[in-house]
Order: sequence, then C-alpha cells, then structure tokens
Amino acid sequence: QVQLVESGGGLVQAGGSLRLSCAASGRTFNNYGTGWFRQAPGKEREFVAAISWSGGGTSYADSVKGRFTISRDNAKNTVWLQMNSLKPEDTAVYYCAARLTGGSYYITAPEYDYWGQGTQVTVSS
Repeated sequence: QVQLVESGGGLVQAGGSLRLSCAASGRTFNNYGTGWFRQAPGKEREFVAAISWSGGGTSYADSVKGRFTISRDNAKNTVWLQMNSLKPEDTAVYYCAARLTGGSYYITAPEYDYWGQGTQVTVSS
C-alpha cells in the first residue's frame, strides 16, 4: 500500500508561483512513475505533468508547458510540481498519482494505481 499526501496549494495572484509537494509513504517510491492531475469545478480531471521513476523522462500538458516543472527525489520519497506564471485557468484541485509498475511516465488517469487527497490551488486575476 502507498499513501500519497499533497501539500503546497493555496491562493496566489495571476503571474505568481507555487510549489506543490507529493510525499509518499508505505512502500519505496523509487520504482514508481508519478504524475500530477487537476480537476476544476464542473470539469473532468485532466493530466498536468508526469515523470518517470528515474526522473529522466517527463511529459507535460500543452497548457502548462514552459510554466510548470515536475521533479522528484527518490531518497526523500517526494515529487514536486513547480508552477510559475500562474493563470486563473490553473485554478483546480491538484492530485498526485503513482503507478506501481513500468517505471515510465504516464499521461492518463486509469494508468495510475494510487492517488492523493488533493490540494487546492486558486489563482486570482
């Protein structure tokens, strides 16, 4: 069993930055592909970014490319999402997800085995 806990969300003005953290416990984290997804009110959950277990492979949604950066430190069992140049349309609950097998990066929600509880990000205009 793996537990994922997100933190770092909050209220920020447009153009500002936030850094989300996803801390894993329960099992070793270093073989897991990990991703970030978000869900705004009334919308489907959507892919944001993903990273392979080694950190050598990443993928981003077009809407966040050049603004968001995903990274990880397996020794700390933590994955981060650095979000810069935030826009009001980035407002959502952000979820961390981990996949037990494969080790690559994955961009669809059904590919993930474990999910965190989410952290709210609100960007004011």
